[in-house]
Amino acid sequence: MSTTAATSEPPSNEPAEKRVAFEVPDIIVVIIYFVFVLAIGIWIGASLMSSNVGSGLFIGLAGTGAAGGLAVGGFEWNATWALLVLGWIFVPVYISSGVVTMPEYLKKRFGGQRIQIYLSVLSLILYIFTKISTDIFSGALFIQVSVRETEAPELFLVIFPTGGLTAVIYTDALQTAIMVVGALVLMFIGFDKVGWYEGLQEKYHKAIPSVTVPNTTCHLPRQDAFHMIRDPVSGDIPWPGLIFGLSVLALWCWCTDQVIVQRSLSAKNLSHAKGGSVLGGYLKIFPMFFIVMPGMISRALFPDEVGCVDPKICEEVCGAKVGCSNIAYPKLVMELMPVGLRGLMIAVMMAALMSSLTSIFNSSSTLFAIDIWQRLRKKATEQELMIVGRLFVLILVVISILWIPIIQTANSGQLFDYIQSITSYLAPPITALFVLAIFCKRINEPGAFWGLMFGLAVGVIRMVMEFIYTTPSCGEEDQRPAVMKEVHYLYFAIILCALTAAVIFFLSLCTPPIPEEKLAQLTWWTRHNKKFGEDLEIHICQSTEAASTKTENDLDTIQSGNGDLVCEEHDGVKLPGWKKLYFWFCGISTSPKPTLTREEEAALQKKLTSIEEKPLWKAVCNVNAILLLAINIFLWGYFG
Repeated sequence: MSTTAATSEPPSNEPAEKRVAFEVPDIIVVIIYFVFVLAIGIWIGASLMSSNVGSGLFIGLAGTGAAGGLAVGGFEWNATWALLVLGWIFVPVYISSGVVTMPEYLKKRFGGQRIQIYLSVLSLILYIFTKISTDIFSGALFIQVSVRETEAPELFLVIFPTGGLTAVIYTDALQTAIMVVGALVLMFIGFDKVGWYEGLQEKYHKAIPSVTVPNTTCHLPRQDAFHMIRDPVSGDIPWPGLIFGLSVLALWCWCTDQVIVQRSLSAKNLSHAKGGSVLGGYLKIFPMFFIVMPGMISRALFPDEVGCVDPKICEEVCGAKVGCSNIAYPKLVMELMPVGLRGLMIAVMMAALMSSLTSIFNSSSTLFAIDIWQRLRKKATEQELMIVGRLFVLILVVISILWIPIIQTANSGQLFDYIQSITSYLAPPITALFVLAIFCKRINEPGAFWGLMFGLAVGVIRMVMEFIYTTPSCGEEDQRPAVMKEVHYLYFAIILCALTAAVIFFLSLCTPPIPEEKLAQLTWWTRHNKKFGEDLEIHICQSTEAASTKTENDLDTIQSGNGDLVCEEHDGVKLPGWKKLYFWFCGISTSPKPTLTREEEAALQKKLTSIEEKPLWKAVCNVNAILLLAINIFLWGYFG
């Protein structure tokens, strides 16, 4: 169309041709930019999204949205900023340092073993209390509401994922598409039912249950339900906590958590990792619309069930006396979705459950086997490590299931608030440590370790108090201490992070610094150093033990240059079928791989730790990151 207009009344042929020649390629380049930023990070971005979006997020976000309104959507929009920080600040340092796990980075950065072990143990604790248990609980809740029965074997089928990280990433990408499509279908049906956004505003404020508790107001929807920026004192999610406290939690989740970071570290290069962060940031915009708002729609349509406040009625509806907001999303599915599409949504929830659990199981088994078990048994073979990792997953599941009754009654029965509160008590010290480790070269191991111990002690005290002094039900007197009533968990996250950072910095100043040459490629300021920093500990004895272990291993196995365990068939004799099945289950390759020479290993190491980017694709990622931030700021302003 622009070409026709240009040729119909040109002032002169030459200017017209120049104008057409300039406009068309310009438009094509812009389109290519947007297409390419999706292409370079499509798998990583989708995996980042689906690793965080499990059934717990569907149940939790929709439930808190039903109870309190739009503000909880800020948790998702805040993640956009953290994802860009991951791609532009943290990942370059991680790649240049040549690490695979987060504990490994801290070991290279500070030396010693106690910080690495501490982080591994804390990560496993957080997996139990905030991820595995909540995912199993929310998945079971969805199945219970949907089909009125839970088939336990189906839940346990995901305990033994046999694929590696690559398989998990591709599975995640597929499941992301399933989740988004199914949730979008339900969103449009729900909005059509209530009269779109204007109708939702009207109906939500009138969503009062027929049975209320006398002389109370807890049955009334919040007046600020459609505003994200809420009062810093009386707001259920105060705006300073939403912006600053949540940023502390987001940096831990998106920039230091093994489950998330390993996706970016598996990218082909730094530009791909950045593209994945950008795509993940775009995807995090949508949960507000297809999870939070449908939760509000559910309360508007079913106030007696979703918005119940009478303990007896709530217990009849969902089995919890403190409230039933957690059933908002599955209730909407069962009541609004037509036959056939209900099955689609069940598939969405199960896909979300499997995606989240497989990600956590993959990471937790790796952390335990490599960072803990291998220290206890230094001669352990890779077969032993793989089996131990899978058995450890079983233990995690059992402990998580035993913890579920606590989740049902915590934080007024709002699953999402429970997850974020536990995270606020345990994660801020980790955030403080990683930020200081990357940006402050003066931080050393004694300061880091004792700062973590201080932060852990303060956080555990608050967490124990949270379980002792539970949130009162509607109509009950709040007898909690002032520190519990007045200090929101997001405020506590800010305080704990600041205190931990201060202790780490002060103790580091009181102890000798780490020599400059040992920090090469381990901080933001030294990430471009060509020479690798010397390890803070020389592990000659470990190399000797590794060599002896290799000799003592079965003659049927050899170690390849990249560390994979490879089965070798001698004299043309093929392995029996049961043994091949065993190796496949353990993730062990049955095809021999050549050993790399020292020069090849050096070249591979240089490639894996390179953070160089082609100028064109670096610009593509930067432009899209700026556009993403502009959209994010607009949404905050519009719904604020």
